[in-house]
Amino acid sequence: MKIFAETERLILREILPADIDGMFELHSDPEVHRFLGNKTVKSKEETNNLINFVRQQYTDFGIGRWAIIDKSTNNFIGWTGLEFVTVLTNNHKNYYDLGYRLIRKYWGQGIATETAIASLKYAFEKLKTDEVFARADSENIGSNKILEKVGLKFIETFNLDGIKHNWYKIDRNDYERTKPNR
Repeated sequence: MKIFAETERLILREILPADIDGMFELHSDPEVHRFLGNKTVKSKEETNNLINFVRQQYTDFGIGRWAIIDKSTNNFIGWTGLEFVTVLTNNHKNYYDLGYRLIRKYWGQGIATETAIASLKYAFEKLKTDEVFARADSENIGSNKILEKVGLKFIETFNLDGIKHNWYKIDRNDYERTKPNR
């Protein structure tokens, strides 16, 4: 098991097949998917396919979303981290995307912010990338606030599958300027 990063409260590690119950709880909740096109999973088989997709990204790109594990309870909280996106999104392709998704009972505890900061640190200090992008449904106030709080800058609004999304970016210079707060 590979651990990519740790925070005071959390371990950020590779997603494992053993995470299937937590991933199913996360991805079958319609409220979690409210701003994600409401494409919930209906079975453990679908969940296993998601896990395999992420694990293939580790092989193909050396990076993929990470499981968020509570250090004190060892509970699966959700996922976070970077994905290397190879499909065209808002006129961008082959870029690092910052994302996070939490089981609902963990919302409002600063976990997404904490893991986003750790993910950016990994992106700029370990991967040595020059920029990271993110997107959020324009109506998802919480996610948009988190992206701005961790230093990403709003670039524009764009249409993704008929839904308005906000597009964000942070580059190495902006990361270095805000780094003392991390």
